[in-house]
Amino acid sequence: MKQFETFALDTANECLWHEGAQIALASKPFSVLRYLVENPGRLITHDELLDALWPETYVQPQVLRTYVLELRKILNDDAKEPRFIHTIPKRGYSFIATVRETSGPIANAGTTSTDTPTTELVGRDDEILRLQTIALQAASGHRQVVFITGEAGIGKTSLVDAFRRASSETCMSRGHCVEGLSEREPYYAVLEALSHCYTSSDHHKKPAAGTARLSTFQDRPAELCEALEELAREKLFILAIEDIQWAHQSTLELISALARRSTPARLLVIATYRPLHHSTRLSLKSIKQDLVVRQLCTELALEPLTRAAIRSLLASRLQQEDLPPELDSFIHQRSGGNPLFANALLDHMIGERSIALKETKWHQITPISNLEITVPQELARLIELEIDRLSPQEQRLLEAGSLMNIAFPVWAAAAALKESSDTIEELCEDLEHRTGLVRRAGHDDLPNGMRSDFYSFAHQFYREVLYQRQTTARRAKGHIRIAEQLKSLFAGREATVASEIAMHCEAAGDWLGTISALRNGALHSRQRHAYQHSTQLLNHALRVTENLSEPERDTLANEIAAELQAIRDITSPSRSHQQKAS
Repeated sequence: MKQFETFALDTANECLWHEGAQIALASKPFSVLRYLVENPGRLITHDELLDALWPETYVQPQVLRTYVLELRKILNDDAKEPRFIHTIPKRGYSFIATVRETSGPIANAGTTSTDTPTTELVGRDDEILRLQTIALQAASGHRQVVFITGEAGIGKTSLVDAFRRASSETCMSRGHCVEGLSEREPYYAVLEALSHCYTSSDHHKKPAAGTARLSTFQDRPAELCEALEELAREKLFILAIEDIQWAHQSTLELISALARRSTPARLLVIATYRPLHHSTRLSLKSIKQDLVVRQLCTELALEPLTRAAIRSLLASRLQQEDLPPELDSFIHQRSGGNPLFANALLDHMIGERSIALKETKWHQITPISNLEITVPQELARLIELEIDRLSPQEQRLLEAGSLMNIAFPVWAAAAALKESSDTIEELCEDLEHRTGLVRRAGHDDLPNGMRSDFYSFAHQFYREVLYQRQTTARRAKGHIRIAEQLKSLFAGREATVASEIAMHCEAAGDWLGTISALRNGALHSRQRHAYQHSTQLLNHALRVTENLSEPERDTLANEIAAELQAIRDITSPSRSHQQKAS
């Protein structure tokens, strides 16, 4: 057991402990962490790490970054101020914490800690019960295949981990599909899972040929099916394959074949994937759909957590039932019910001391109404990785859409990019079907009689990351183009969309354009006797004049002040009394 701070790495059982509690850690992230921990205090280059973990196999260095991001999340390690993994730019990593040998996992000292998210699963009782029921059917000799689907961070892996803990008497072996690698390697994740079976001292029933047979399975898929069925001959065997959106075609065909074979087997295959991920090929969708139609598989689609479940998650993390006021509501709304996002938000709020521990209890330091939480750094990096997988044209489209809000009309993105609406419509439709990063949310009836579809981002965090990754100059150019298109679409009626025009002009730093639009809108509201709205627009315009230089600032400020006074004269009680008397 290798101990560092409050963590212990159990190399014998290949797991990580934190204060007496076991933390679920997939095979490859565990291997990365183990190599770093076993080589503390020195530079470990990217090449050394790749050669050690993937000998004689080409793997993109980007895979390492993904695993290190996952480890930082688990260890609650800040890349800017690391306690454990120090990144040496363009060279590699160094494990900087003190490592010492210990005889067992660190016991919980009884202190409240939020260093790592709890392994307890919340809000998935129905799914756990469903898996247990399916496992009983498989244990009776009726093989089963289950697809667990949902967006990134929704808790697919956590559900499998919780099911494994609840089914401790069964044998489960797990393999992981790795982006850029398993797509080229037949049966990559399945062979990884089988290798654990062959080397496990706990599993006394091994295929006769042992480890040496693994290399032959790639050319003999029928034997691979037989090997898995041999493992499931006498007792329930669970094969879990994660992220099959990155699986080689052979792995998908193997799952289909295992579901269709008629011989009895105490076999349960669990496959997780993101159904709208851009790498999810048509073959995966068609294979799963065919199995669903033939009633040869079950799909568990994970939905976002409810507010009650988020409250339970926070109570578990903070180890107190009496939560700070409105914390559960704020995090549920901001995270969209995504458990990964919710945990990241809580970590961020603790790091920023928006909530703090006082006398063994967590208290609200910053009122919820005053909170302006940006996208947590680790989440932003994960989202960046997702965006970077898209083509440059698709990235520019999403960036243009972010200039509006969480929802954007096709015409606005087209205007920002100076593209035709038809081209942008096709791109949006393709992105929706292939990635799930945007979803069609309705349509907009334009003054020229045309309709323009609306699309919304899968989450507000995606919109914020896409907006911030653009340069100030590029954002300004896009905002101005959208403002000009609004004027063109509503020619002669610009006052009806004055607030929208002003918003884009202000975002672009076009102060005169902002003031002009606000005054135009104020005049329109005044003519409709909407004096309160007119006053709000003029006060906004008055604040914007502070960005101008003299004498232009003073001139416009005086004109706006006169317009405000005119409204006050109209709405004053004495004026109203005079009008009634006359």
